[in-house]
Amino acid sequence: MDIYNVEAAEILANEALLLPIGESAPIYEKLLATFPTAVKYWKQYVEAYIASNDEETAKQIFSRCLLTCPHVNLWRCYINFIKRVNNKRGSEGLEETKKAFDFMLNYVGNDVASGPVWMEYIAFLKSMPVVTPQEESHRMTTIRKVYQKAILVPTSHVEQLWKDYDNFENSVSRTLAKGLLSEYQPKFNSARAVYRERKKYIDDIDWSMLAIPPTGSYKEEQQCMAWKRLLTFEKGNPQRIDATAANRRITFTYEQCLMYLYHHPDVWYDYATWHAKNGSTDSAIKIFQRAIKALPGSEVLKYAFAELEESIGAIQPAKTIYESLVAENASMTSLAHIQFIRFLRRTEGIEAARKYFLEARKLPSCTYHVYVAYATMSFCLDKDAKIAQNVFEAGLKRFMQEPGYVLEYADFLCRLNDDRNVRALFERALSLLPPEESIEVWKRFAQFEQIYGDLSSMLKVRRSKQSSDRCYHCIVMSSPLGVVLFTRALAHVWFPLTNLTCNFFFMLISQWLAKNMFKKSDKSVMLTSGGGATLDKGYVGVGANAKLSPQSARVVHPETSRMIIYDPRQIKGPVIAATSSGYTKEVDEIFKMLSPPIMSFITNLPAIEGPSPDIDIVLSVLLQSTLPTGHDGGKPPGAANSEPLVPRNQNGPVHRPPRDGQPTKRKGIERQEEEDAAAAQSRAMPRDIFRLRQIQRSRGGVAPAQSGSAAMSSGSMFSGEQSANSSS
Repeated sequence: MDIYNVEAAEILANEALLLPIGESAPIYEKLLATFPTAVKYWKQYVEAYIASNDEETAKQIFSRCLLTCPHVNLWRCYINFIKRVNNKRGSEGLEETKKAFDFMLNYVGNDVASGPVWMEYIAFLKSMPVVTPQEESHRMTTIRKVYQKAILVPTSHVEQLWKDYDNFENSVSRTLAKGLLSEYQPKFNSARAVYRERKKYIDDIDWSMLAIPPTGSYKEEQQCMAWKRLLTFEKGNPQRIDATAANRRITFTYEQCLMYLYHHPDVWYDYATWHAKNGSTDSAIKIFQRAIKALPGSEVLKYAFAELEESIGAIQPAKTIYESLVAENASMTSLAHIQFIRFLRRTEGIEAARKYFLEARKLPSCTYHVYVAYATMSFCLDKDAKIAQNVFEAGLKRFMQEPGYVLEYADFLCRLNDDRNVRALFERALSLLPPEESIEVWKRFAQFEQIYGDLSSMLKVRRSKQSSDRCYHCIVMSSPLGVVLFTRALAHVWFPLTNLTCNFFFMLISQWLAKNMFKKSDKSVMLTSGGGATLDKGYVGVGANAKLSPQSARVVHPETSRMIIYDPRQIKGPVIAATSSGYTKEVDEIFKMLSPPIMSFITNLPAIEGPSPDIDIVLSVLLQSTLPTGHDGGKPPGAANSEPLVPRNQNGPVHRPPRDGQPTKRKGIERQEEEDAAAAQSRAMPRDIFRLRQIQRSRGGVAPAQSGSAAMSSGSMFSGEQSANSSS
């Protein structure tokens, strides 16, 4: 069950409003245990006790929520409760209420919505009874100080507060008012300008959102960014007030942010580190303590807290944190062991770290990362390569089946320039690793030989079956040309040995293989109109005159990512309503545009079920392709392309330019153009033909043949038209 279900929480809260306090209290406690910063639930809870006249319980609830929920609505509920309690206590009650106002404004006085609270406090001070002139003077001084504080806060009522302050000073003394108002006028203008800027950031915040663990939703991300923008704005101190007041505002903004982003560890971390950077280490420690209590499962906060304790010299508290991390995460991760080993070495020395490592390695949950971390620490920090190698060898007995550990050990041996042991390690590991887990090891072995080996060692790796199957670099060396290229690359004659050059070499080898394959192919292959051999786009030839085309520099491979499995059951044709005569309206209209030979050809085609092609793509391919026309007048196939293609007239011979190179007569050219235009108008558009064929296929059959003598075989005629369209 999701305890952070917001909709379910709202339903429970609405049900609790209808129940007596004795029955609703458990519901509120359950809601507040899940949402400890939900202001509306705290307000409902305490108002229920106030309504039942249970003042003591109400005070206890206020003490639980006021300091962690700096929201104006909750604090106004508190001040109303204090006024109600002290209403009948006379002057003593008024003094308690005044203290409550001061306490409230000290916490929420910087809120953008705190303007009404300031005005209410000033009205309360004006209503306090006075007896002696000294009390009157004291009251006026107190009211003046409250006004001067209120007009410095950028709130929604700052302009109204300034007007009231102006009237107040002029009612007391016009002479004194002139000097005071001229002094505070620029401060008021600054507060008013900052309020306008602050309101832009405040308006982006959802003040009704409940604090739940991060879900990655769009709304949640927007709220996080809105709070961070507001915090950045406040940290810039746009009003240019003193550092103490500015820090108080930033602290208040962080506390408000945590009411809604309570489960976000980055907010807690920023809050604590901000205190630490400003020199308030004690405040940072308190924030970390609250953060760990709020998010007990956050390891990042605990590591940061331990580093803070260590940085100020509190070694024992930091060690306690690390020990708690080890106890909690001993069965899950080795990070706690690694961090604790490093901490012990920094604070207690090498022997303490070694002692704990010997204990940690005996745990069944210890992974190879602990061995690697301790060996690296010994090698880099303690400058002891022998101990580091002994640790790696000890771990090899346990983690030989881990490719990651083998690669880490190989990197260490490469640092020692111990190529003999590196080769022995690779050969030993590859003999034990399963084939599916040895791919990365083979790649690293081949890379090592390419950088540190010679030609004989490279050939030795190439001859290995596993490496030739799994290592990309060894695939490149699978031909004599590849070996020569890599040998020259190792000598830095042409290019540095990088992944880019390896890809380039592999492309050259592929072209070389393709070229030699076509040289050895049958030269009697011919592309005729009835059939032919399909070659790569870069190698197109006809008959004995086949030659390498200029496009042979590029090897084209199929794009397998776009391949799909054809299943006729998954493809449904378009539903087209038929007319009463059995034809569709589209078919009837296309029939009127077709010539009789074309109609006869289409209606005699068999019905084919399958996916419908894209008409535009098919037409573009046909129009851009040069199709062979077969034997023409006894000429060999290779001679079919010896002359340029020209438009063919249906009712006359082919028009060719004269052999003597002179232009034909103007009248003959115009006559030929008119005849071609008339023939084009008598034919249907290719797109309409494909559309008719697609409609016939969707109906599962073909349209009935047109009656008349036009039902003749017109395959050659259609072919001629297509050729004419292609050439045009």
